[in-house]
Amino acid sequence: MVAGRRFATTRWSLVLGARDGDTVDAQEALAELCESYWFPLYAFVRRQGYRAEDAADLTQGFFAKLLEKDYLQDVRPEAGRFRSFLLASLKHFLYNEWDRRQAQKRGGRVPKISLDAELAENRYGVEPVETHTPEDLYERQWALTVLERSLGRLEAETPPAKLPRLARLRPFLIEASHDVTYAEIGAELGLSESGVKVAVHRLRRQFGLALRQEIGQTVADPSEVDDEIRHLLTSLS
Repeated sequence: MVAGRRFATTRWSLVLGARDGDTVDAQEALAELCESYWFPLYAFVRRQGYRAEDAADLTQGFFAKLLEKDYLQDVRPEAGRFRSFLLASLKHFLYNEWDRRQAQKRGGRVPKISLDAELAENRYGVEPVETHTPEDLYERQWALTVLERSLGRLEAETPPAKLPRLARLRPFLIEASHDVTYAEIGAELGLSESGVKVAVHRLRRQFGLALRQEIGQTVADPSEVDDEIRHLLTSLS
């Protein structure tokens, strides 16, 4: 029961809960989600064939429309997962916004999402050109963003003195194969091979909790977290 009450305060459930009466907290929660997950949308727009500058304008314009004051009234519980809601909303926006000039940010009280266009292009540039549909690329970049944010959570919870160790063990959290062995890492960190294995096991457990917390912010029901984790792994395979 306690866990259910705690989940009710997460960002996407807060947005859905406010659909019948817009609130400042819900609007801020939606803005925070958009700020966190803008790059998968940018990658989707770019893979649709738009130039970099047009993709940045369209992504910014989409968020401006999404964050308009009365938009929450149109959000319904069946929106379910923020990942799916966001992509469906973007497709609808692109269908109705062929003129790039209409995708410029609105004025007034609408918050602006911070987009780093140069960083976005650098990230987009490393993606294979032909191997992903726009939808596949969106799902892959969503999964990578979830992992990055989960690692950020783990780093934020790690004492400063232990951050160097975390940085050295970080590849063991998400990569299946490695260029170094536990014994080699142990020699660098002053640990035995078994000590490294224990440290990695603990970090994986902590990372798993951070991952569940991050995904929990983007679903409407805690029972969907496990399905989202499976979807994330499938998107990266």
